[in-house]
Amino acid sequence: MAGSDLVLTVNPGSSTIKFAGFSARPSGAPALFRAKIDFARQPLQLDVNSAKEHEAHTVQRGSPDDLAGIMAEVLDICAQLAGESRITAVGHRVVHGGNRFAGPVRVTSDTLAQIEALVPLAPLHQPQSVALIKATASTRPDLPQVACFDTAFHHTQRPEVRRLAIPRQLYEEGVQRYGFHGLSYAYIAHRLREVAPEIAKGRVVVAHLGSGASLCGMKDGVSIDTTMGFSTLDGIPMSTRCGALDPGVILYLLQQRGCSPAQAEEMLYHHCGLLGVSGISGDTRLLIEKAREHGGEAERAREALDLFCFHIARQTAALANSLGGLDALVFTAGIGENQPEIRALACRHLGWLGVKIDEAANRQNAMRIDTTRKGVAILVLPTDEEWMIAEEIRGPLGWH
Repeated sequence: MAGSDLVLTVNPGSSTIKFAGFSARPSGAPALFRAKIDFARQPLQLDVNSAKEHEAHTVQRGSPDDLAGIMAEVLDICAQLAGESRITAVGHRVVHGGNRFAGPVRVTSDTLAQIEALVPLAPLHQPQSVALIKATASTRPDLPQVACFDTAFHHTQRPEVRRLAIPRQLYEEGVQRYGFHGLSYAYIAHRLREVAPEIAKGRVVVAHLGSGASLCGMKDGVSIDTTMGFSTLDGIPMSTRCGALDPGVILYLLQQRGCSPAQAEEMLYHHCGLLGVSGISGDTRLLIEKAREHGGEAERAREALDLFCFHIARQTAALANSLGGLDALVFTAGIGENQPEIRALACRHLGWLGVKIDEAANRQNAMRIDTTRKGVAILVLPTDEEWMIAEEIRGPLGWH
């Protein structure tokens, strides 16, 4: 690799951390390498993919509870991958920016304190981001760091979309709808402008369907409404998360079932959704295979898939209402990009809105999968949160 400055992006998930290296200049270049640590695998290893090869590096230092050790080793490995290049900045995906951050910010002691103060709003995700930022700083204090927020993209939403019907004091304390997956939606808005500029100007619903899932209604690439609200539990059912839930269910769990808040949290985040309904798995790939069989498990798998796709369609219709119509539906993320069965099941509910899917194009995971250019456009676009992070950090660092 020729000598140049590199940006390293850090994208933590519930059980993985994804890394990617991008050239600092020019802007918009593809990743030079991508890497991932999966905490479900032991011993820990950093799986690296570049244009030329795949490598696996065992992580000798660190454990899931020792992010400082992990970051120290990852930075060493990435420096080796960079060759004559040098890592000059690190960009982090941070789930929650609250009302304080409407865009990316350079990490200072003050901004880090503000990010850490938002932990109560995202107790399962924010601590890991904070720990990774601190671990990077302790390992390489010379590297500038930038925080990029999943909530920032949705700051354009109107007050009536963001407010909950609760006492004003709670709203002023920060209990409101924020929305998430913003880096993914920002990337899709950018990509749409490249591949379908006329569609990008219109009323578009983007379905980010992965183990965590949400939908966003955009007009001219700007967030108007989204399905996730105060937390990442809201919206459509997910792999193991419940999605939108009558608050009375929470009261029932606490008052009648005697659940503690911690027990209720564990169930709602990790034992609901597709896993809870099917009793088999939260993985749609396995459920699709099971649904082709016969017997009780097959019926439960079909029930979970039908529920998932019904809610995707239901929320698409609700977002179309917020947009005042629907010009395009975009599927993205792991399920949205790769599972034609899910796309087809969801679209069957939306024929009345002008959504008509081309079965052959859909099976091929083609970019455009609608049957006509006169109705609602249906697209399949891969997302790239790491690329978006690499782009967003340029402003705070003064790179133009």
